[in-house]
Amino acid sequence: MEELLILIDENDEEIGFEEKMETHIKEKLHRAFSLFIFDKDSEKMLIHKRADGKYHSGGLWTNSCCSHPRKGEDLRTAVVRRTKQELGLELIEKQLEFDATGSYEQGLHELGSFKYYKKFPKCAEYEIDHVFYLPLHSNDIILDVDEDEISEVMWLSVDELKKWLASEPEKFTAWFPKALELVLENVFS
Repeated sequence: MEELLILIDENDEEIGFEEKMETHIKEKLHRAFSLFIFDKDSEKMLIHKRADGKYHSGGLWTNSCCSHPRKGEDLRTAVVRRTKQELGLELIEKQLEFDATGSYEQGLHELGSFKYYKKFPKCAEYEIDHVFYLPLHSNDIILDVDEDEISEVMWLSVDELKKWLASEPEKFTAWFPKALELVLENVFS
């Protein structure tokens, strides 16, 4: 099935659509998202290792889920869809709703976005990446990962994650440091 990504201008305004692989081969600016899932009970963050067979960044560690909204799809809908496809985790509306205090204790929060470019041998990532944060309770996190997307998952405390990234940045995807920075600044500062 053809997957049409949303092409955007420098202001993140939609300007068209392009098939996923063509978007990356032609190095066109497009919309993406990165989701960080936090287990409120263990106080650990879920990260995953991209499957070796991915078209780029295979074998590197990254946030809980990352992908692109499709033509006609808003970011929140894309986050829910891809979390189910990649992690096998079905998010329900109650988990996505904010609490009345406006804190980061509950709900799917968009923390901000950033633009980046990374060249790979046969394509490039040129994205405005929207970063999302979702705190859940342990008993709400039942994973059934898609092995074509993910080879391994790991739960780490924020401190463990920061130390590992600082000591071995080459083990992480190109977008991960900036995405994590938005989470740290907004949620854990």
